[in-house]
Amino acid sequence: MNKPVLVVMAAGMGSRYGGMKQIDPVGPNGELIIDYSIYDARRAGFETVIFVIKHEIEAAFKAAIGDRLAHILNVQYAFQQLDDLPDGFAVPEGRVKPWGTGHAVLAARSLIHGPFAVINADDYYGPEAFRVMYDYLSTHADDTLYRYCMVGYQLQNTVTENGSVSRGVCVTNPDGTLASVTERTRIETFADGIKYTEDGGESWTPLPGESPVSMNLWGFGRSFLDEAEQRFAAFLTANVPQNPLKCEYYLPYVVTQLIDEGKAAVQVLHSRDKWHGVTYKEDKPAVAAALAQKAADGTYPSPLWGAKG
Repeated sequence: MNKPVLVVMAAGMGSRYGGMKQIDPVGPNGELIIDYSIYDARRAGFETVIFVIKHEIEAAFKAAIGDRLAHILNVQYAFQQLDDLPDGFAVPEGRVKPWGTGHAVLAARSLIHGPFAVINADDYYGPEAFRVMYDYLSTHADDTLYRYCMVGYQLQNTVTENGSVSRGVCVTNPDGTLASVTERTRIETFADGIKYTEDGGESWTPLPGESPVSMNLWGFGRSFLDEAEQRFAAFLTANVPQNPLKCEYYLPYVVTQLIDEGKAAVQVLHSRDKWHGVTYKEDKPAVAAALAQKAADGTYPSPLWGAKG
């Protein structure tokens, strides 16, 4: 079996932060969130990372992130471009939005030859997530079913006090495999608990804090790329006419189809770590404080990549 590789979805970073040079450091020595993910991935066993970026941010990304990490592990690049579409399809006029996480992973298909994990570039996942992910990918292969996995977090460990978040709320089967993922696009924290709304805030439904949620940390075999590529044209045919500028081909869309068709079993792994991310600028102080505490308690060295000089 090929050793698992790590795929980092970073194509949206330029637009999301207003340019690569404006990515804010969050660690006590100027570290970025992605530094912690790479550090945790490397010590879990990953030796190769594939950054999915856009050509437009290639030079800035390499200068800010890629070149600095190239001595830590094998760094490769894939490029998510709007016109990477199946034969017979063209980019709708006026479309600038990327095609989603499923399309991002397909951008790396020529570089992936075995099992792989997928993460967002701007989320802090914690050491346990990478450990359980690498262990699963190293010991499971497709048999009568595709053997995939995801790391689930407790909802209460992924919310912010500064606004709403979008989370994939998971339902699991008795054997610990994934039954379904439902995207809740507006989840907020209240004095009496966590709730979501589907009608713009007219009504709110409670969500237990222990509910498992997806933070886009998935583990797949090479088979997933073949399935996602085969299904992309049908997705475009069904969705582009109704929503040409904003429809997105999400990873959970493909996962759900494979589960419903009885072709895949997705094991839900668990992390007790708290997720961190800067969803809102007001989140940054809390993230910085949390990472400073992790350095103080020895979870990470400080500086992360070793003392200079």
